[in-house]
Amino acid sequence: MKKIALIIAAMFTMVQMSAATDAAVNSESASAVEAPTVAADEDGESVYQHPFKNDDESTTHWSIMTNGFYFGMGVNHSLDLINNSFEIGLLNFAAVNYNSLHGQNISLGVGIHHRSYSFKRPHMLQRGENDQIVTIGTYPSLFIDEIKDRTSNLNYWTVQFPLMFSQKIVKKLDITVAGILNWNAYARVDNHYEMSKVEYDTKYKNLKQNKVNFDFMGALSWNRFGVYCRYTPSKFFKEGYGPEIKNTWTLGLTLGL
Repeated sequence: MKKIALIIAAMFTMVQMSAATDAAVNSESASAVEAPTVAADEDGESVYQHPFKNDDESTTHWSIMTNGFYFGMGVNHSLDLINNSFEIGLLNFAAVNYNSLHGQNISLGVGIHHRSYSFKRPHMLQRGENDQIVTIGTYPSLFIDEIKDRTSNLNYWTVQFPLMFSQKIVKKLDITVAGILNWNAYARVDNHYEMSKVEYDTKYKNLKQNKVNFDFMGALSWNRFGVYCRYTPSKFFKEGYGPEIKNTWTLGLTLGL
């Protein structure tokens, strides 16, 4: 009987030791799954960021933000008589932003935008027979060489409402696309020239521009500094009230996007 009791005690001890060994192995496996190794640089920061992993410390989905200062130059215009154009603005004076906490942001905001078109010499914008119609003419001189310091610009100011989507690609690198609803609040023609040592400045207001149009924009940002492209497909003037200005492509720089 004593031998049988000793055999049973030895078997029970072996079972307990086996169970303890299995538990230790399972614990090590779980730790390996929960804490994978990640390639790191000398400062201990990860070299590669998965596109759908957030790299900031934000834990809030919703926020109010101001961002998107930009400046750009026109690279293509539908009207050959346009010499060049430039634009400047702030995409979001104030915007509601949703952060997925996985690298994506969606925002809807309101901002301001200004664009200026400059016309090639000797052409200039002028009033038509109707005071609200803008036409393209030439400077008022039979001797065009007498005209100095000639500039003829179409300037307008817009309240814009951008709907934006941003995706983090790698650490500090973001790509952004946006559809922008524009309300063209104010427009003006500014002409300046000097003839016979006399300077002339004329400004035409109350233009018949289309009040609403749409733009499309794409940007690539590194550490909140980047480049962008903006496309304006729609006509600026209402039909019959000015030259056909549309299909403008702009390239430029962004800050804080």
